[in-house]
Amino acid sequence: MQAVADTTEPSAPRALDDLLLHRLWRALRPGSKLATRIVEERHGITHREWGLIGMLAQIGEIRPSELSERMKLDRVRTSRALRGLFDKALVERRQDTDDRREVHVQLSAAGRQLYEDVFPRIADLNTGLLDGLDERHHDVLLECLRRVELRSLELNAQDAVPEKADRRAGGTRRHWPRNANLT
Repeated sequence: MQAVADTTEPSAPRALDDLLLHRLWRALRPGSKLATRIVEERHGITHREWGLIGMLAQIGEIRPSELSERMKLDRVRTSRALRGLFDKALVERRQDTDDRREVHVQLSAAGRQLYEDVFPRIADLNTGLLDGLDERHHDVLLECLRRVELRSLELNAQDAVPEKADRRAGGTRRHWPRNANLT
């Protein structure tokens, strides 16, 4: 199966605004900024921490590795965010009684309260973002997003893009050194 669209097809992107990822980013960014303002400014947590709080509110106690899988985050970022939430007393850790190496995390009472305070505001924001859609269009949008998410996972599993982002080795600085003379 071909991983990248044939640019000779009539529906092939011809400009930046034709690119799905660019359009999704443009659609997501303004609303995401509003959500970030709710969680960061008012409650002192990051957008990522909010996502972990929301997931923990849904599922309860879980191992950090399982949480990172569910959130589609790497383990290092999940661990960092959990450490921040632990330091803020929003998450509790529990060692497994059978295997002392295993740790489980769950929301603390303060974390649960924060979730109950923030979720209605984020839900209202989402409702406002979708206000211009009737029920049919809303359902179609959610189904399309589900399909795009599944296809993204398939392409990742197939290694559709062979390049790797190696941020530990300098990332973009390897290609564009600081103060590069562009003349």
